[in-house]
Amino acid sequence: MHDISRTIAGPATPGDGNANIWEQLRGSFAMADCDADPGIMEWARRYTQNPQQFENQMATVAPRLAYVQQIAAQHNVAGEFALLPWVESQYRPVAGGKNMPAGMWQIMPSTANAMGIRVDRNFDGRMDVPAATDAIMTLLSRYHDDLGDWRLVDYAFNAGEFGLRRMVDQHGAPAAEPVVPKLPVKRVTREHLVKLLAIACVIREPGRFNVSLPLLPSEQRLVAVNVSNSMPIEHAASHAGMSSSELKELNAGFRNGMVDTRAASYLLMPSNRVQQFRSALVADNEGGGDVQSVPGAAVLPPLAAVLNGATDDRSDASESPAKGRRSSSAAKTHTVKSGESLWSIARLYSVDISQLEQWNHLQGPGVKPGQVLKINSPG
Repeated sequence: MHDISRTIAGPATPGDGNANIWEQLRGSFAMADCDADPGIMEWARRYTQNPQQFENQMATVAPRLAYVQQIAAQHNVAGEFALLPWVESQYRPVAGGKNMPAGMWQIMPSTANAMGIRVDRNFDGRMDVPAATDAIMTLLSRYHDDLGDWRLVDYAFNAGEFGLRRMVDQHGAPAAEPVVPKLPVKRVTREHLVKLLAIACVIREPGRFNVSLPLLPSEQRLVAVNVSNSMPIEHAASHAGMSSSELKELNAGFRNGMVDTRAASYLLMPSNRVQQFRSALVADNEGGGDVQSVPGAAVLPPLAAVLNGATDDRSDASESPAKGRRSSSAAKTHTVKSGESLWSIARLYSVDISQLEQWNHLQGPGVKPGQVLKINSPG
C-alpha cells in the first residue's frame, strides 16, 4: 500500500501531444492498490462490465479529467481526487434544483456559500469547472493539512469535516490497514471511498479489466481563455468555431446565455479553438463588433498559462483595472463585493488563497460582501 500521508509530486507539464495523461495520474496516486479491499475490485468490475461503454465514457471525460488533474497537482492533492467527479457525476455539469447539489463536483448551495462560490440567477459557480475545481482542491488540501490522511480527506468530503474530526478524536486516527478505515461512518461514506479507489484501480491496471484508456491529443486539452468583454454565448461559440451547445456545456456556470465577465472573465474551450477565438475577438474590437463591454471587468490570463508559469499572455492584461490594482504599492486592502469569492480575489491580486487566509486569519475560503481583506503581508 502507498504511504497515505506522503507529499504529492508537483504538476507534470501538460500539452505534450499524446503524452500519456494516465501515466501522469498514476504517478500522483497516494492510496491503495487494487487488492487492498474486496470492495475495490467489486466496484472496478462494475465500472468496466461493458468495456466498450467504459472506454467511450472515458474518452468523453478525458479532457475534463486532464484539466482537473492539472489543478489537483497545483494544489499538491493526491491524484485519486482528480477522479472524484467520476464518482460524483461522471464529470457531467449536473444542474441542481433548489437546495440540491450541482455541477460535476455535486456541491450543495450551503457548501458553495461557505467556500465563496458565487451562485445566483445569472451564474452558478458550482457549474464553472475552473472556479469549482480550484475551490474543491483548496478544500481538499486543507483537509489533508488537518487530517494527514487522504482516506480521511475523502470521508470528510462526503460526510463533512467537523463530524469526522469528532469521530477521529473519539476513536483515534485509523491504522494503515485495513485500507478502508474501520470508523463508524455511514455506509454511503465508506462506499464513496471504495468507489474512488475502484476507479483509480482501473486507471492503475486497465488491462486487468480488458479495457484501454484513450489518448488525449494536445488539441483536445481544455484551456481557460481570458475574455475582457461580455457577449452572448452563441457569439463566443461562433468565434471559436464551436456549436453553442458544446461551448455552453463546457461553461455551464453562465445560466442566461450570456458570458458575463463580472462573474467569470474566462471561457473554457479545447486548445485547438483558442487561436481562432482570439483572432475573432481582435477582429471584433477593430471592427466595432457587438461584444458588450462591462465597466471594470478584469482581464485574466488563461488558467493554463498560470499553471505552466507562462508569461506570453500577460501583455493582454497590462492595461486592465486588475493589473493596475496588482501593481500598485498602495493597494493594501480589498473590500469584498457581491459575487466575489476568495478564489476570484486571489486571482485578481496574483496571490495564493492560503496567503489571503493567513493574512486575514480566516478559517476557510468563505468571505462576505463588505468584508475588508488584507491583500499583502501585514509585515
